Amino acid sequence: MYARLPGRRKHWRVLLPVGLLAFLATVVVAGLPVYVYPQVDPLRPADAIVVLGGTAYERFDVGLDLAERGFAPELVISASTGLDDPWMAKYCDGEFPFRVACFEPDPWTTQGEAQEIRRRASAENWRHIIVVTFTPHVSRARYIVGKCFDGELTMVASPSRSDLAFRAWMYLRQSAGYLKAATEFGC
Repeated sequence: MYARLPGRRKHWRVLLPVGLLAFLATVVVAGLPVYVYPQVDPLRPADAIVVLGGTAYERFDVGLDLAERGFAPELVISASTGLDDPWMAKYCDGEFPFRVACFEPDPWTTQGEAQEIRRRASAENWRHIIVVTFTPHVSRARYIVGKCFDGELTMVASPSRSDLAFRAWMYLRQSAGYLKAATEFGC
């Protein structure tokens, strides 16, 4: 039988927390360019502006502003909160000098939105679209929409919360979403 070396247990009591802290720091630093400072693209005219859904309604205002500024003749909004959502009436039922179309994604996911983008792009011959979503979702949305749309994507980030609790939740949620998207083949 081997004798235990004194202090070996103490050694692990120090190494384990240090290792976990180093791992956590690596994850946080690696996630900064993905979730906090994602790649957004310079704006230029496109065939359509597509606003991905969610309950942070500021993104819909960003899409509306881009359409009002003439970046595309059509604004397409994913009403992922439902077409009967009274907050969506401002966008879906308003009178604008450009076309506005609202849809409910099926399934109610980014993949469902990307599938609708593919369908509309094929029907309307879109070659370039501007996609608006909230900041932590930009990179994952680019990946998922890019699997369905062969044209050029211009990604725009709408403002989002920046508190620590929100960012921690987004690291977990968006990372899980990336894992799910990576296991799904095709559009």
